[in-house]
Amino acid sequence: MKHQIETLLATAVAELPGLEGPAPTPVIERARDAQHGDYASNIAMQLAKPLRRKPREIAEDLITRIPDSPVLAGVEIAGPGFINFRLSPDAFHQELVRVIDDGQAYGCSDLGQGERVLVEFVSANPTGPLHVGHGRHAAYGACVANLLAATGHEVQREYYVNDAGRQMDILALSLWLRMQDLRGTGLAFPSGGYRGDYLVEIARGAVGDAHTRGLLPMPSDWGAGAPPDAPDGDADAHLDALIENLRERLGIEGFREVLGIGLQSILDDIRQDLGEFGVAYDNFFSERSLVESGAVAEALERVKASGHTYIEGGATWFRATDFGDEKDRVVVRDNGSTTYFASDIAYHLQKRGRGYARLVDILGADHHGYIARVRAGLAATGEPPECLEVDLVQFVVLYRGKDKVQMSTRSGQFITLRELREEVGDDAARLFFVSRSNEQHLDFDLELAKSRTNENPVYYIQYAHARICSVMSAADNQGIQWNEARGKQSLSRLTESHELKLMQALVRYPEMVELAARQRAPQHIVHYLRDLANDLHAYYNAHRFIVEDEALRDARLCLILATRQVLRNGLGLLGVSAPASM
Repeated sequence: MKHQIETLLATAVAELPGLEGPAPTPVIERARDAQHGDYASNIAMQLAKPLRRKPREIAEDLITRIPDSPVLAGVEIAGPGFINFRLSPDAFHQELVRVIDDGQAYGCSDLGQGERVLVEFVSANPTGPLHVGHGRHAAYGACVANLLAATGHEVQREYYVNDAGRQMDILALSLWLRMQDLRGTGLAFPSGGYRGDYLVEIARGAVGDAHTRGLLPMPSDWGAGAPPDAPDGDADAHLDALIENLRERLGIEGFREVLGIGLQSILDDIRQDLGEFGVAYDNFFSERSLVESGAVAEALERVKASGHTYIEGGATWFRATDFGDEKDRVVVRDNGSTTYFASDIAYHLQKRGRGYARLVDILGADHHGYIARVRAGLAATGEPPECLEVDLVQFVVLYRGKDKVQMSTRSGQFITLRELREEVGDDAARLFFVSRSNEQHLDFDLELAKSRTNENPVYYIQYAHARICSVMSAADNQGIQWNEARGKQSLSRLTESHELKLMQALVRYPEMVELAARQRAPQHIVHYLRDLANDLHAYYNAHRFIVEDEALRDARLCLILATRQVLRNGLGLLGVSAPASM
């Protein structure tokens, strides 16, 4: 509906005398006060300077040039030159018919015009189960991808598997030590190792595997020579020494075997957890593959060829400050190993090489400095830095009573996503995670999420959907069939205030989907659905739908069925179910 008004106004603007060059595209927004109409535009004030006329005069001229349309009940001038548009009843009736005819496709658009977008999200290090914070990333990323797909973008969802680097080495060491514990060797466990119970379970399975038994024997003094562990020494130096010692004793292949056992088990668990949470990926991309395929070396060659690298202290530095970063970055360490940053450049170049015009990275709030450095790397290699978009997700604070649960992957003291899902359910978790802006901290109220009250938004919205289903079941039980054709022809019978308000809410849905997609803000859909559910509940409590007047009955059923469809579509974008009964 909004686009129809924009088209009508654009036609009038194009006919204005005195315009030089292409006419500006009018912007239509929802009127702030419903008494002033449904939509408003400030185009007359935008045109005042180039036309050298008063805004009100321009507005009056534009009104005379707006083509007649059955969707408009009136056009008025307000204030210094705002143009207000009031929709006709027929406009709302047309939209109701469109909702019913379009079904699941209602709300979709071609806003993105087929732009290829790669959305990378979660990408948690595979060193342990997903925790509650990862759950927010998963819900947010999945919703953003859904919104982009619904608005005409070609979307791929990707998980970047950090299966290379120091954290993987720590995982291998921790798992091997747990395997030794099960054999009763009593080796000391470093303070910086991963301590979660999940590693004990993985180790138990590995110890029972005949293929890995040869990896177990090790002298009790295997760690001799390592620097002291914390608190008396350096925990990181202690870890690094143990890792090198273990790699030397097991050999490269033996070390990789232990790592492979832990990595595969944890990654399988992550895949299953996300799948049960309704989060599907098109691809799991291995960081290790970047090194093995030569992509990192190729990316570094491109950076060096740009002339923005230098050698200092035996390391190769990228002069990121030439591209607006706050400091230069090491890409190759003095020992010859490449940095995570070098892999980041290679990964994003690889994404571009796959033909994606826009790269959407959804990362934790502590990755703010990541944006400038990766854009700098893209610019140095000849790629447009603006192709990278990074949306940061703030932390989740989980409340159980008044206690905040601490989350630490290494200590193992954290609430997993699976535990949260089992307690509150997937629907509540999905909706609560996206109920606030990703840029805001989220206090997750467990008791509210489990409650069956109107204060619980997921229950309130789903109950509206279930109520409509119950009306249709009651009609069926009474032998009453909805006559769709008669309902569509009788929409003029919908004159009650609750009906008008509900129709006004329904026509806003496509606008909300586009707004949420443009702003990467699924919370707009949550708030919209909550308001729509409120309008439905008020209508349900004030009027009967199954009345003797067949035309009125079919028109009312038409209205609530359109409402059910929009509720279902909106919940689908959020990854939340639409139950028929509750």
